[in-house]
Amino acid sequence: MEDACDPARMALLIYDMQAGIVEQIPDGDRIVAACVRLREAARANGFRVFYTRHMSLPPAAAGVAQLRTAMEWQHIDDPAAVVAAFPQGSPRYQLVPELTPGPGEVVFDKITMSAFAGTPLDIALRDLGIGSFAIAGIAMEVGIEPTVRHATDLGYLPIVVTDACGAGHPEAAERSHAALAFAGGSRTTDTAALTKLMAPG
Repeated sequence: MEDACDPARMALLIYDMQAGIVEQIPDGDRIVAACVRLREAARANGFRVFYTRHMSLPPAAAGVAQLRTAMEWQHIDDPAAVVAAFPQGSPRYQLVPELTPGPGEVVFDKITMSAFAGTPLDIALRDLGIGSFAIAGIAMEVGIEPTVRHATDLGYLPIVVTDACGAGHPEAAERSHAALAFAGGSRTTDTAALTKLMAPG
């Protein structure tokens, strides 16, 4: 991990830190603060910063998979009752103000859980010669685990910043951490250790 922590080879990925998601997490403010700390360390030391943002399709434009997932999350049996949880442009869809992207930072919208599915993230990272990224945000058990698994299949070294990853269901998040540790291919650290590694010297 120490070898990967080079601004020419590693980026910071802040996952789905949106108003409508952060508000669902009991310690959302703590996760925001940890992400801000990581983002400021990345900016200060020349690491590129990318953000993801989950977008809900309007029900009329949603297909089987999108409707099925929405029905499960909304605990309903009728597809006609589905509502878009994070409509594009809505207040719930926006990143929290503390994590407003700066110049040169990029937000990728997605309708999947993996940040690599259907987004330009893989192309952007490869074009920069980046082979590793630190990931922080919400939620570990919903989107961060699938993103990390997808990244290892693509040949990246993902680094999960454990104290900067929020969870709606702590037990499910623990299972995610255990599954990733068992599968191998990724690394874990915490905010203090990573920000220290990001600083030169």
